[in-house]
Amino acid sequence: MKNYKNTIIIIVLLLSSSLVMAQYGAQKKGDYYFGQFSYAKAIKEYEKMIESGFNKAYAHQQLAECYLLIREFKKSIPHFKAIINNPNVATDYYFKYGMALYSDGQQEEAESWLKKYKKHHKNDSRLRRYLKEGNLASVVFNSRQRYDVFPLPFNSPESDFGSFAHEGRLYFSSSRKDLVSGSNYGWNDEPWLDIFVVNEEDPESIPVKIKGNINTKFHESSLIFTTDYKKDTVVYFTRNNYFKNKEGYGAKNEINLKVFSAIKIDGEWKVNRSLRINSDYYSTGHPFISPDGKRLYYTSDRPGGFGGTDIYYSEIHERGAIGPSINAGPIVNTEGNEMFPFINKEGNMFFSSDGHLGFGQLDIFSTITNENNEIVDVINLGTPINSSSDDFGFFAHEDGITGYISSNREGGKGSDDIYKFKFTPSLTLEGYVTDGINDKVLDSVRISLFDQTMNTEVGEIETDENGYYKMFINRATNYMITASRKTHPTAEIFFSTFNTPITTRVIRQDIILEPVLDLKLLANLKKIYFDFNKANIRPDAALELDKVVRLMTITYPEMIIRLEAHTDPVGSHAYNDNLSERRAKATYEYLIGHGVPVEHILSYKGYGKRRLINNCTGKSDCTDDELELNRRTEFPIVQMKNGLIKKPQPKAQPY
Repeated sequence: MKNYKNTIIIIVLLLSSSLVMAQYGAQKKGDYYFGQFSYAKAIKEYEKMIESGFNKAYAHQQLAECYLLIREFKKSIPHFKAIINNPNVATDYYFKYGMALYSDGQQEEAESWLKKYKKHHKNDSRLRRYLKEGNLASVVFNSRQRYDVFPLPFNSPESDFGSFAHEGRLYFSSSRKDLVSGSNYGWNDEPWLDIFVVNEEDPESIPVKIKGNINTKFHESSLIFTTDYKKDTVVYFTRNNYFKNKEGYGAKNEINLKVFSAIKIDGEWKVNRSLRINSDYYSTGHPFISPDGKRLYYTSDRPGGFGGTDIYYSEIHERGAIGPSINAGPIVNTEGNEMFPFINKEGNMFFSSDGHLGFGQLDIFSTITNENNEIVDVINLGTPINSSSDDFGFFAHEDGITGYISSNREGGKGSDDIYKFKFTPSLTLEGYVTDGINDKVLDSVRISLFDQTMNTEVGEIETDENGYYKMFINRATNYMITASRKTHPTAEIFFSTFNTPITTRVIRQDIILEPVLDLKLLANLKKIYFDFNKANIRPDAALELDKVVRLMTITYPEMIIRLEAHTDPVGSHAYNDNLSERRAKATYEYLIGHGVPVEHILSYKGYGKRRLINNCTGKSDCTDDELELNRRTEFPIVQMKNGLIKKPQPKAQPY
């Protein structure tokens, strides 16, 4: 029977461990989707956490932000309410909650939370900026993420723009005079554009023209790699309407743009067709194929759009045929110009626009979609991706961390230059706190985070029922964590984020706490009462002793104790010695009878009134409460675990 019980316990523990890992998997997926702008997908994962009760406070926090970003303000409000009064919540959420209420028309309530926020952040200009721009999504996004941009060494005094990386090589358009021959283009008095290629990671690499007949005496730009329906590699690119040595101008004697494709023959790219979406009456250019190969995006000024140039897409059928043009809609397109679409692996569109409110002329934006994959808003990527000049041609590698933009901002080498960017995602500290004896997770552990340089506390949180904690931290900082619980003395852990790779989004810092050698604290025991002059175990005492049984058979199954019983000073030594001995024996027999191994209680003994814990001598000089303090049962701990060697704290692990 005993082995059967142990087997049941092991099965329960294994199932519990599997459940925790599944719940943690939901959080990991949710955080991944959140970092990839896939907020609708993230919502589904965070909702799983709510349903299972796993790390609910964090799930509510992330759901609140997700719903803000997809413009479902009303849905964000219940999640804000679930966390906003938590004393550990970051004051930044006062602002976000206020904005959600404001957007939902609850202006009076919004004002109260914005006032609370202002008390902590007197000089924050985000409120002013939001009221001016009216785009809460951009404000929320730019409060947590950061880009850095760097000019590339191969930029020329002429135009260089429109990057696409493929297999370690970077393809771009350029009108550099030293390598482009022929007449100049009248618009900017530079040579006509050709497509060049350079080794992506070699700063000494010299740009060369792409091999084949893609380049002509007119413009070529915006080259991308994809595959056709036969899975052969092809390229699409933009060219003004010139083909097969004919200077083909538009129907109204204008130079229009068209999208062409090329295939590789004997190591060189050969143009094979003009796409059916082209026309002599308007321009079509800047192609991009979605990562799944099912949709072609492009820019066009065809009739029926919302403004100057709009972004369109066409479905690509199984045999490669390209369907009719579909406008990307009024949330993306404006009365201005939208162009240069890019689609990341999560299906989010990045594009440039001078119609959406931004920092200057063309700015780079990203779309936000809801659970139905419908575009509901756009995010301005903020500075320094965007400037007061034209910023366009966004391209990101699959990890979303590095990529390229084009810009004619001040300080560049030419009219348009190519810049490499590094995206610095927000950094999160997370981990599990476990008991150093039994390796079980510990809830309600107070986690305090300190900036060692500033010598200030910068965050505080408690572990949840699964022993899990999570908080946002800064890069390039030295930190100290303190972790404490009434049953476990405080531990201090030190780590640094100075050398944390930019690709790292999460630092895992698990914590081990050693338990106190106090059975009453560990079991959360209340007073164990006996009836006057009796040693039998009362029902209320049995409830407390059951806690000791659980502690010694499940929580710490290798624990060894001694058992001691004490009385108050009323009566003779002989009377109290006998009474306490009977109570000690009754307690011992109860514990053994309910599963505690005999060898785990080294002794039981009654001490009568010989070990008083106050100055009482009898009823004449003590109150009933003071007498009561002496009537007690003690459980001194002799051993917690056989052959125990104190475990070292695990080191922080980025991943």
